[in-house]
Amino acid sequence: MASTRSQQWNEGSAARRAGQPDTVNPYEAGSQESADWLDGFTSGEPEQNVDRPERGEG
Repeated sequence: MASTRSQQWNEGSAARRAGQPDTVNPYEAGSQESADWLDGFTSGEPEQNVDRPERGEG
């Protein structure tokens, strides 16, 4: 099944490509729209694993 991206996701992705900081997110903190925007903004970044150290650490 193909995933659909929201307008907010597309806006966040476009902001990153334009070199803007994540602080330009126009949506209210904690809202679904803000989360979707940030998901689009960070879509190209490697995922961070915070539940255990990476190999060679700790």
